[in-house]
Amino acid sequence: MNSPADPRLILSESELDLGLELVLLAQTGIWTAVDAALEGEAKGLGRGHWRVAFLVRRRPGVGVKELARLTGLTKQAASKTLADLEALGLVEKTPGELDTRRRPASLTAEGLAFEARVGERLRGLVAMAYRDGGLDGVGAARRILASLAGPRLTVRREEP
Repeated sequence: MNSPADPRLILSESELDLGLELVLLAQTGIWTAVDAALEGEAKGLGRGHWRVAFLVRRRPGVGVKELARLTGLTKQAASKTLADLEALGLVEKTPGELDTRRRPASLTAEGLAFEARVGERLRGLVAMAYRDGGLDGVGAARRILASLAGPRLTVRREEP
């Protein structure tokens, strides 16, 4: 995914600051949409719950250690968030095949519905942004975001 950098791509500090500002403002827009979608959900469910549900949907069988790595949460915080979702019947954890202490998580039908309700708004935002960016912008945006995600990103081949 990493191609050699174009030597013509030399950005000034103000251009880099603008990019950083746009990333931060985009993040605010995303979390504002999540907050609005969560208003109708069960009490006590917050941004972190949806984020974990989304990652569990995208990566069924993910465990606490991997969730902590992906989200930047501590293992204790990732475990508590998963436990909250499990208590609400949104996630189920099953003993691992090789190591029963490892309990991979997956969403229940109710968990899939929860993630879909919240994620629907965000998928709409991303679709609109991709349309605004144009066909060439979609690939470029993905490459930029993948680079920012760094080692947290596991290449997924579900995309068309």
